[in-house]
This record gives sequence, C-alpha cells and structure tokens, in this order.
Amino acid sequence: MKQSFTYYLTLFVLKLKGLKKIFSESPVDFEKVRKEDVHNPKSSFLKKNTTRKFKVSATSITEIKTEAASDKLLIFVHGGAFISGPAQHHWDSIEQLAKQTNYTIWMCDYPKAPESDISEMSENMDLVYSTALEKYQPEQITFIGDSAGATLITALIQRLIKKNIELPSKLILISPVMDASMSNPAIEEVDKVDPMLSKAGILSAKIMCAKNLDLKNEMISPLYGSFEGFPKTILFLAGHDITYPDQKLALEKFNQAKVTIELIDEENMPHIWPLLPVMHEAKVALKQIIERLNG
Repeated sequence: MKQSFTYYLTLFVLKLKGLKKIFSESPVDFEKVRKEDVHNPKSSFLKKNTTRKFKVSATSITEIKTEAASDKLLIFVHGGAFISGPAQHHWDSIEQLAKQTNYTIWMCDYPKAPESDISEMSENMDLVYSTALEKYQPEQITFIGDSAGATLITALIQRLIKKNIELPSKLILISPVMDASMSNPAIEEVDKVDPMLSKAGILSAKIMCAKNLDLKNEMISPLYGSFEGFPKTILFLAGHDITYPDQKLALEKFNQAKVTIELIDEENMPHIWPLLPVMHEAKVALKQIIERLNG
C-alpha cells in the first residue's frame, strides 16, 4: 500500500529527533529519553475533564471523565521502554479517546527503571486492577497499552489467570514487547529498517528494569508465559519495528490457545504507529481503536 506524505514526514521528524541514535547506545541514556516526558498535560480539554488524580502504590493515576462517560473504564498503560513516559503522544491519544468514546480513562504513570524494577511495576499493575475492581465489574474494564505498557498488561493477564481472578473484557495491545531478551535472530534484519528503536539500547533498558531477574522471566517477557484463557485481544503490529519478530511468535501462541484475536498488521509502519502524531495512517488506526471501543 502506498504510504501518505505524512508518513514520510513522520520518519523525517523521527530522524531529526535522533531516537534511533539514542537507542543505538548501551547503556541507553534514560535521562535524555525522559526529556520527552509529560506528567501533567497542558491541554485545556484534559484539564477540564480530569476528575481526579490519585495514587495506587507508586503509580500516579489521572482520571479523565467527560459528561458523556458511562460505567465503562479504559485503563491506559503507556510505553517508554520501562524507563520513560508518558509522552505527549500518549496524552494526545487519550484526548481523542475521551472525546470519541464514553469511557472513563485512567492514565497509569507507573514507576520507571532504573529507580524501580519490573517486580515493583508488576505489583503496581496488580494493585491498579484490584483498585479498579472496587468500583467496576470486570466486563466493564478494557486495557490499552503500547510497547512496554502492553508488556505490563500482557503479563498482568497471565498472573490474573494463574490466580483465578476475573479478567477484563478486552485488551488493545499496540506494539507489545514480548521478549526482553531480544535474542530472536530475526531482530537483526528488522533493526536495519526500524526508524525509531535499536536492539542495543532497548536491551540495555530491559536489563535496567529486570535488575537480577532472568530476562526471559514471563514478568518482563510474557512470550514465555501461557496465553490460555486470555480475553479478546486486538493487536496492532508493525513490520518496521524490532519488536515485531517476537510479536509474531506471540501471535502463534495466541492462536494455539484459541484466543479471540483481531490483528492489524502493517508491514511498513514503525513502532507504536497508531499513537504517532500527524501521520495519516496513525489517525486511521486510532479511529479503528475508537470503533472497537464503541462497538
């Protein structure tokens, strides 16, 4: 499929920002990556419709709720390689989701590496969900997350199934990082065309997050856990993304487990493309997400 002008403009902007260069270094300069963090958005819409801010353990939650919001909850777990975020594109996407659906939205700003590790992040996700269950029924709850956020969601569901805890109604996973070890040999070829990420920096970020934990532990690498019993899952994948080869392996496990999967797989797109600003293809993908939520 022919890509839009804004697709190429987005690639140019990514090159100017030097993300690929930053993530080509090991250890990755997490403080430089964090310069893009936005913890308090300036949008007048978000300020007007933020009904409360509260803490669940070390996670800061911003609740966005419009007058049209119903009794449904969308829990947004942002990406950022476990070392950064949320960024402006997360808040921009949340604004569109709030405007065009009737969900109450919780943006989860969880603790980051290297100050925190995957065990603390996972405990925080467990507590966020248990807090949500105090007010909402499981069938009223949907999770959406990109990159490392989608990793945390996937691993959370695996833990919930083991503990026999009722599951949310559906998951929307955007470019999930399924294997922190980055050991898949197919990654080397994709690294050559990925405009945003590189194996060296991403691997170093995962090591910061794992601390002394095995990188193939399912808490940080859900590829090595079970996918049996997962709720309906919508997967957005991108061929020009170094995390793509492991996502394809995870897709095989989803299918083997007979999970209800909806797959949106775009071979020329970069990592987390549905959330990128300006790009026409991203707007189309975000519209698809909104349609799934409204449906």
